Amino acid sequence: MAQYAVLIYADDSAHAPEATAADTEVHDRHAEELTASGSMLVAYALTPRELATSVRTDGVTDGPFVDAKEVVAGFYVLEAPDLDAALAIARTNPVVRAGGGVEVRPVHSGGVLQRPTP
Repeated sequence: MAQYAVLIYADDSAHAPEATAADTEVHDRHAEELTASGSMLVAYALTPRELATSVRTDGVTDGPFVDAKEVVAGFYVLEAPDLDAALAIARTNPVVRAGGGVEVRPVHSGGVLQRPTP
């Protein structure tokens, strides 16, 4: 089955260091639903944009790489039979209902890397 990366765009991440369970509850429930359905393979929530550090050819700066209204707040990889099915799953992300959005892109290659045992 094909794999799709879902990039979550929002005003900022709900997963701040001081976030409470109530702050992240809707997102956690969504992740539990996708996990239970067997479609989500891996997911990562990112911290807020203020904790980002960008590396560029002219040096290192605080903040996200691009100064934009919305930032990538997290991402996950799901399995779906085709793009239409992946889009149907992605539409259920709570950030879409909250005014943000998601970007769905086919995964070309890669996966979880195993660290060598010492």
